[in-house]
Amino acid sequence: MEVQEWKQMVPLRSILVLLAIFVTAVIVANFTAGVKLVTLWGFVLPAGFLAYAVTFPITDMVSEVYGKRIAQMFVAAGLVAAVASLLLILAAYYMPPLMPDMQDLYSKAFMPALRVTVAGLVAYIISQSHDVWAFHVWKRVTRGKWLWLRNNASTIVSQLIDTVTFITLAFYGVVPNDVLLKLILGQWMWKVLVAVLDTPFVYLGVYILRRSLPAAAKLAGPSTAPSKPSNNV
Repeated sequence: MEVQEWKQMVPLRSILVLLAIFVTAVIVANFTAGVKLVTLWGFVLPAGFLAYAVTFPITDMVSEVYGKRIAQMFVAAGLVAAVASLLLILAAYYMPPLMPDMQDLYSKAFMPALRVTVAGLVAYIISQSHDVWAFHVWKRVTRGKWLWLRNNASTIVSQLIDTVTFITLAFYGVVPNDVLLKLILGQWMWKVLVAVLDTPFVYLGVYILRRSLPAAAKLAGPSTAPSKPSNNV
């Protein structure tokens, strides 16, 4: 395929912007989860929960416009970025400090508990993979209609999977089981709220991304052209 044809087929600029935001959100969420906890309306949440919530509407927009394979590439890129950043932070940690105090400051700022970090990575892989899969299941069920339904149905369940996996792996045995349950329910409720509130932004993002597709659709032909937006929302 010629370079010009590739540029027409795939709007790289839009994909790269979304990928940059997605990867940044994954890294921020992963390294703030074990560093700072916040309280919102009596619920205890990791400071990175909002950053992580951003990743789900992005994969939903990508799935809707560019397809399942590109969305899966986003998930893989997020995992690679999280692991790579962890390795680089560990490498910097083991470099000899100029002063001993610097090592302590670095450890407090960038070295969350290993158990929390691993829990975050496992939860990420499972929940994000499920989100992409579930979104396309709902897309088939709804025959491409009702974007709001597949966006929220896939995200809300995926957020539950993420919350249960992360909290259980990170804190089981550390806090009493009743506290563990409260942590799961509280975090999931906030994530559900964010998922519902981001629905208009998903519609806006899909609209903007689709505006760059007409030329690609004409070049690709009817068999491979991206699906047109449905009249039914």
